[in-house]
Amino acid sequence: MVGMRGAYGGSYNGNESRPLGGVAAAAASAPAMETEIAAMAVHKVAPPPPQSTASKLKARVKETFFPDDPFRGFKGQPRRVQWLMAVKYLFPILDWVPGYSFSLFKSDLVSGLTIASLAIPQGISYAKLASLPPIIGLYSSFVPPMVYAVLGSSRDLAVGPVSIASLIMGSMLRQAVSPSAEPLLFLQLAFTSTFFAGLVQASLGILRLGFIIDFLSKATLVGFMAGAAIIVSLQQLKALLGIVHFTTEMGLVPVMASVLHHTKEWSWQTILMGVCFLVFLLSARHVSMRWPKLFWVSACAPLASVIISTLLVFLFKAQNHGISIIGQLKCGLNRPSWDKLLFDTTYLGLTMKTGLVTGIISLTEGIAVGRTFASLKDYQVDGNKEMMAIGLMNVVGSCTSCYVTTGAFSRSAVNHNAGCKTAMSNVIMALTVMVTLLFLMPLFVYTPNVVLGAIIIAAVIGLIDFPAVYHIWKMDKMDFLVCVCAFVGVIFISVQEGLAIAVGISVFRVLLQITRPKMLIQGNIMGTDIYRNLHQYKEAQRVPGFLILTIEAPINFANSNYLNERMKRWIEEENSAQSKQNELHFIILDLSAVPAIDTSGIAFLIDIKKSIDKRGLELVLVNPTGEVMEKIQRTNEAQNHFRSDCMYLTTGEAVASLSALAKMTTP
Repeated sequence: MVGMRGAYGGSYNGNESRPLGGVAAAAASAPAMETEIAAMAVHKVAPPPPQSTASKLKARVKETFFPDDPFRGFKGQPRRVQWLMAVKYLFPILDWVPGYSFSLFKSDLVSGLTIASLAIPQGISYAKLASLPPIIGLYSSFVPPMVYAVLGSSRDLAVGPVSIASLIMGSMLRQAVSPSAEPLLFLQLAFTSTFFAGLVQASLGILRLGFIIDFLSKATLVGFMAGAAIIVSLQQLKALLGIVHFTTEMGLVPVMASVLHHTKEWSWQTILMGVCFLVFLLSARHVSMRWPKLFWVSACAPLASVIISTLLVFLFKAQNHGISIIGQLKCGLNRPSWDKLLFDTTYLGLTMKTGLVTGIISLTEGIAVGRTFASLKDYQVDGNKEMMAIGLMNVVGSCTSCYVTTGAFSRSAVNHNAGCKTAMSNVIMALTVMVTLLFLMPLFVYTPNVVLGAIIIAAVIGLIDFPAVYHIWKMDKMDFLVCVCAFVGVIFISVQEGLAIAVGISVFRVLLQITRPKMLIQGNIMGTDIYRNLHQYKEAQRVPGFLILTIEAPINFANSNYLNERMKRWIEEENSAQSKQNELHFIILDLSAVPAIDTSGIAFLIDIKKSIDKRGLELVLVNPTGEVMEKIQRTNEAQNHFRSDCMYLTTGEAVASLSALAKMTTP
C-alpha cells in the first residue's frame, strides 16, 4: 500500500496509511475519516527488479536485432546438434530435402513448368526494359533461382527479373551511359550495380537491419507501384507503335511528347499486332482472376503469345513490313562475368546508388510476396534469412551474367496456384530455362518486340491496386497523401525521386508523431471505476477538482518541451474555467502508455512538478511503467519530488484517495 500526499503538502507513510504531518496532521482528530482512508485498497506501484546494465543491454539488443530468436533450441543441445542446427539455419534446403517424396515432386514439377512458361517471355521482356540484351533476362532466370532454392525459406517465391527493378536500373544507368552507343560499358555497369544490390541486401540480413525496409510503408508502395506501372506501360509505346526514335526519359510529359512528335514513325501493322495480343493477354488475365482454377490460362498466355507471334512473323515475313524482331540469340549457358565488374571511380558512385535503390526495392517486393503466400499456407518466412538469400543470390548472379532479381508477385502467384510444395519448383523452372538456353534460342529470332511490350503491359497492370488506394483514402488521409505523392512523383519527376519524396513524407509524419505526441483529458464513466478519453466516450464526465491527463508516447528530448508547454497551458485553462466550488486541486498524470523515458523526460517531470507545486496544486503519477520507475529511482532529484506517496496503480485509486483526503482537509 502506498502513502498519499495531502492537497496542500504534508506526507503520508505508505506502511500504515496514517497521516504523519502537515495538513494531514489535522486530520488525525478525525478517526472516522482516517478509518475510511485506511480501509481503501490502494496498491503499491512496484519498481522493476534490479538488472545490470549489461543484462538490460543484452535484452534490448536481442529484441531489436533478433526478435525472431533464430537461436532458440540451441541451449542444452550437444555441440554436434548445435552445428547441425546452424547449418540447417543457413541452408533451409536441408530441412525439406531429407523428407522429399515423389508426390511432392509431381506437384513441384507441374508448378515449375508452369512458371517457366511465364518466366521465359518475361525474362526476355524485362531485360529489354532494363536496356539489356534479351539473353541476360534468361540468364537471370537460371542461376538465381538455383541459388535461392538452397538458401531461401519461402516455398512459393518464384525468382527472376521483375519489371520495377528493371525499369529503375535501366533509367538510372541511362543517365550516364547510352546502351546503344556503349553496350559493353552499360552491361558492365548493370552487373556492378547488381553486385552492390546483392551486397546491400545480404548486409541487411547479416547485420539484422531488416527494419530499414519498413520505412517503405504500404501507402508508399501502393502509390509507387501504380506510378511505376504507368511509366513502364508508357515506355512500351515505343514497341506498340513501332517508333524508332524514342525518348530515354521516364516522365509522363517527355514520353507523351515523344509519342506525338514521331507520329510519322507509327506502323499500323505493329499497332494491329500489338493491340490484338494485348487484348488476348488481358483477356487471359481476366479469366484467371474470375475463375482462379484456370490460373494456367494467364500463366501460359505470354508464352503462347510469343510462339504464335513468332510463327506469324516467320510465315508472313512481317519483319519486312515494319515489325521489328529480337534477332539472333546465341545458345549457351551463363558466361562468367566477374571480370566485367567495373569499380572505376568514374562510375562507382552511379553503380552504388543504382545498387542501393534497386536492392531495397527488389528486397521489399521479394519479402512482401514471400510473407503474403506464407501466411496463406500458414508457415513462417524468416525476413533476415530471406535478405541474406536474395542478397547472396544477386552477388552470385552479378558474377554469372545476371542482373538484379527477386521474387516476382505474378510468377509467385502462379507458382502458388499451381500447387507448389517446396522450392524445388524454382529448380524445375531453372532447368527448363537451361534447356531453352542450350537448344531453343534460335526459335526466338523472329519474335516481335511488340509482343514483348504487350507482355510487359499485361504484367504490370496488376500493380495498379485501385481497391487498396480506396481503402487507404477511407482509413487515413495522411497515408493517402503519401500514396498520391509517390504516384505523382514517379510519373512526373522520376522513379527514384518519386520514391524519395514519399519516403520523406512518411518519415516526416513519424517524426511529427514523436515530437507532437497525444496528451488526452480523461473523465470517469459514471457508475464505474473506469476513466477514458473525454473526446472519445460521450458518457465520460469530468471529475470536479481534478485534471486527469494521459500521455500516449515515449517521453524524450524530442517532445519534452512540447509536453511541458501543453500541460501548463491546460492547467491555466482549467484554472480559469473552474468555478470556486469546483476549484482545481489535483493533477493526475497517467503514464501507463509511456513505454520509455530519457533524461529530458525526467527533467520534464521534475519541472512540471515544481511548477504545479508553486500553483498550490498537487501532482500524482499513475501506473508508471518499469523503465519510468527505474529512471525516477536513479535520479536523486526525481526521488525527492516523486516519492512513493505520489504514485498510484490506477486512476480510480488516485481519485478516491485524493478525494477522501480533500474532504478531511476541508474545514
